[in-house]
Amino acid sequence: MSLERSDIKKLARLARLYLTEHEEEVIQDELNHIFDLIQEMKSIDEMIDMQKVLSFNHQHARFQLLREDKVTEQNQRELFQSVAPEVKDGFYTVPKVIE
Repeated sequence: MSLERSDIKKLARLARLYLTEHEEEVIQDELNHIFDLIQEMKSIDEMIDMQKVLSFNHQHARFQLLREDKVTEQNQRELFQSVAPEVKDGFYTVPKVIE
């Protein structure tokens, strides 16, 4: 796949970019180079027989160490909020900062 100058102009218009002729030419060359690299990688991928490639797994991917989900601390909200200057409905109230 290769891009024509009209494709670059259309992409620039959609992206709301105003490009000079030189910038369009540079971008066209760079994008075409990227598309060529992608095509080359696809052709390499087609040549490799994945049946012969060993899968690489991290040793920790075989199992997960999970702890039991249980409560370890008690709710102390009232104790913590007892020293607050003002509390309403279990929330700390503060003065309005943004006008």
